This record gives sequence, C-alpha cells and structure tokens, in this order.
Amino acid sequence: MGKTIRIRLIAIALVIVFCVMAVRLYSLQIIKGESYKSQADRQYVSAPINTFDRGTIYLKSKDGTEVSGATLSSGYYLAMVPKDIVEPEDLYNLLSPIVNLKEDDFLKKAGKKDDPFEEIIHNISVEQAGKISALKENALRLYKEKWRFYPFNSLSAQSIGFVAYEKDKLTGRYGLERTYESLLSRDMDSTKVNFFADVFLNLKENIFDNSAKGDLVTSLEPAVQGYLEKTLASIHTKYQSKTTGGIIINPQNGEIYSLGSVPNFDLNQFSKVADSSVYINPLVERVYEMGSVIKPLTMSAGIDSGAITEQSRYNDTGSVTYNGKKISNHDKIARGDSSMQDILNHSLNVGASWIMEKMGTENFSKYFLSFGIDKKTGIDLPNETSGLVSNLKSNRLIEHATASYGQGIAMSPIATVRALSTLANGGKLITPHIGTEMKLRSGITKKIEYPEPIQVLKKETTDIVTKMLIEAVDTSLQSGKVKLDNYTIAAKTGTAQIADNSSGGYYEDKFLHSFFGYFPARNPQFLVFLYMVEPKGVQYASDTLTNSFMDITKFLLHYYEVAPDRNI
Repeated sequence: MGKTIRIRLIAIALVIVFCVMAVRLYSLQIIKGESYKSQADRQYVSAPINTFDRGTIYLKSKDGTEVSGATLSSGYYLAMVPKDIVEPEDLYNLLSPIVNLKEDDFLKKAGKKDDPFEEIIHNISVEQAGKISALKENALRLYKEKWRFYPFNSLSAQSIGFVAYEKDKLTGRYGLERTYESLLSRDMDSTKVNFFADVFLNLKENIFDNSAKGDLVTSLEPAVQGYLEKTLASIHTKYQSKTTGGIIINPQNGEIYSLGSVPNFDLNQFSKVADSSVYINPLVERVYEMGSVIKPLTMSAGIDSGAITEQSRYNDTGSVTYNGKKISNHDKIARGDSSMQDILNHSLNVGASWIMEKMGTENFSKYFLSFGIDKKTGIDLPNETSGLVSNLKSNRLIEHATASYGQGIAMSPIATVRALSTLANGGKLITPHIGTEMKLRSGITKKIEYPEPIQVLKKETTDIVTKMLIEAVDTSLQSGKVKLDNYTIAAKTGTAQIADNSSGGYYEDKFLHSFFGYFPARNPQFLVFLYMVEPKGVQYASDTLTNSFMDITKFLLHYYEVAPDRNI
C-alpha cells in the first residue's frame, strides 16, 4: 500500500511539474513572446528608444473575419550625434532625398555640438532605413520602433479615435482608443498576465479594470462602414451641408454596424488637421431638434397609453393655437376629417399635437422620457451628451405640442436611434454599442456585457405603428415610387427648423433633414438613420435623403442576403 501511495505521489508531482512548465512556456512564447522579441531587437541600441506597444482594435466582417482597424506598424526612427557631424549641409543633402526633412530644423539640431543625441524623424520604413544605412555616416543612428497605424485611414475615424501625447504619455485621446484605454494600453508590467484572473474576470463590472489587457473586437463592419461613408460624402458634397451623418444599427441587440459623419479626417495624418473640432463625434457629442422622425414616437405613445387607436380620427384645421402661439402643418393646408395614418403619411404637425392633447401633458412627457431622450445611452464612446428636454417639464401646452413633432426638444443622433429602435424591436430600450469582445493577452476571449433592454412599449403597439410606417412608405414616400416588391420597409422623414439662438426663434431658411427606417419591417435586422445640418437648395428631407436611404437599404439586403418578407 505504501509503495502504491508513493507512486501516486510521484505521478501527481510529475503532472504538476509538467503543468507548470507548460504554463511557463505558454507565457514565454505566446504572452511575452512579442515583448522579448522587441527586447532582442534593441540589444544593440545604447540610446533611449521607443518601447510603444498597444492592443489592436478589430472590425468584423459579416463572415466573422476580424480585420485590424487600429494596429501597430514597425519601422525605425533616425537620430544623430551632433558632435560627430562635420558638414551639416552635406548630411542634409544626403538625407533629404530619402526622408522628408525641414532644413532649418535639421541644421538647428545638427548645430547642438554639446548634445550627444538628437532625434531627427520617426516612422521610417524598412526601405528608407536601408538607404540611410547604406550612407555609412557615423553621426547617424537608426533605432527600431513601433507606432500606431490605422489601415483604413479615414474609415470610422471619429469612432476609432487615435493615440496622441497627453503631457508626456501616449494615450487614447478620442473614440474607442479613449474608451478602452485601460484594455489597449501597455506598460512595463503588462506582460505579467494572470491567466486565472482573466478566466474569472467579470467584464460587466471590470470592463475598464487595468488588470484586463488585450485587444478589442467591434461590431463595425468594414464594407458597410465604407458604403455608408461613401454615401454620406456624396450627399454632403451635393447639398453642401455643414454636417452629414448616419448610423446603421441592429435594433434588436444594439450592435452598431456603421456610424460616421462628414467632414472627417485621416487617422494616420490627424496632426495635420487644421480644425481640431473635426475630431469630435457629432453623432454622440451634439444634439439637434430632429423634426418629424419623432412623430412615430408620438403615435406609439398615444396608442400604447390608450388615448387613441389606429382607427381614431380628428378634424385637421391646418393650424392650431396654444398659449397664444400658433403652430401649423408644414404646408399650411387644412385637411379636415383625417386619420392617424394621414398624420404619418402627410407629416401633420396639427395631428401630432392633437395626439398629445388626447394623452395629456403629464402622460405624454412620461412616455417621451421613457424613451431615454433626456439621458445618455451608455454607448461605449467618450463625451456622450444628454438631450435637452426642458419643454417636457413645462406646464404649458405649447411646449408639449412642439415636442410632439420633434421641435423644442433636442437629442443626439445616437439617442434618437435608440428611441426609434423601440419601434423596430417590440418596444425595448436597448444600449447601442460598438465593442463586442475583449481578446485578453492570456488567450481568453470575453464577451462584453451591456444592460438588459427595458420594455417601454407593448409589442402590440409597435406592431401597429410598424404597419402604419410600412403603409407610409408604400403609398406616400415619393408617391410610393420607392416601394420594394419583395421587402417591407418602415420609414419616416423629418425636416426641422434650426433654432436662432440670438433671437430665440427659428430661421426661416435653415433646416435639419433627417430620415430613419428599419427593415425587413416585420423582423428588422437593420435600422438606418441619416441626417444633414443646413443642406442647401432643398427644403425637405424627402427630397435629399430618400434615395440615399434606399441605396443603403438595397445594399444591406443584398450584401447580407436577407430573405424577402413581403406577403409572408
């Protein structure tokens, strides 16, 4: 018996030793391999060198392929020893055909004879380094380095963000680079990965905990992002708008396939941008009065509360006065006896305000606030702003009346998308997001968790409103000319006057155009939202954004091979 026990103990000890060695080899070769390789590359270097390292941000193609949207590029940087330079001008003339140098700066650095080390230029390619090395100039030094590189240049620029110096430290400054700084950043101790900590890491609570180091996988789809940005750039140029933006989201779970705005910038050349305000993401950090795309929310609130039904009718007088102030339909036409469908088909302001009256201001405000328009959505992008909804807290009818058709309240495009997604997903308030997974350095992949959706409308209500929006597209949007034979589309346009902050009123000739739609409407996989600030030459969004929306719709249906849903 004693012998058997000893054999078992020896066997257990051998297994433990084997496991320890396996974990150690895994750590050395996989987790720390890149770090040690970099150290080996730098053994010949005597001067301070670049030790930059950072996790990758992946975009994800429809087939699941992960494509780098932010990664590292390797090369060299060039330095010199000024005291070893005999003829600075001659050295400059040798280097300038190889790398882009400013002569004055170079000669100034070369003149510092008491300085043992001066950096000249970073981000030198292997080819350039070879040519410099061939010069065999003793005063020059080449050192291997890494830097942040964005393979798609301007694609998703405001969402991805970039890395730049904050004081004396390179750090994520905008977009996902900033939000996930603790995940993506590396420091001297970042190779000390705790495998077991990663296994049991609670990402819901510790998503930004410094113990989690790795790469980020996003829901951004490169082909979809590229198509959206190309479309936005085209209409931005055509209508000379101040800002043009768009979002494509899965309304069921909040995953964002694409979001972008114009003007944008090249992430690899961000330091050359003349106006730094282009770094700001207006889809998250700016609020606008969205106009008539809000009317379906008013309709859903009225139906859900029981104040109206789909069959309700009212007398449309073309205009109505509240608290001494007159509001009118966009065309000033009185349509007389009108249906709820007419309100959506013809975008009737008087009809929307009638629904608000039937609900009562308190109930109306309660429903609108339940859509989260006064709060941040929780999207994983920095500097998100909240909506401006003081009108909903007024005790006067006029403020609630204007809110019913999307004026007098302002919200960000992403908050608007979240609210409108309730119509597409059976009444649930979701959390829009880009990050989906964290690929930790231990080799473990963790799904990023977001709050559970909140039910704010009955599914029966959203089914009714969806049917009404399908009818609006089939019969009213460009007189039914954009209807698709095999797919149902639920959509609504919006044209809002832009507030004149100096006078307190609204400009007569400045508008915000918006458009949203979801499809296939009876089981939506996509919700698309587009907007333009101050387009020139055209007054209504139905003229500026309908064709672009339909182009995007057809692209998505074809690209994802979505099955038809018409008449099923």
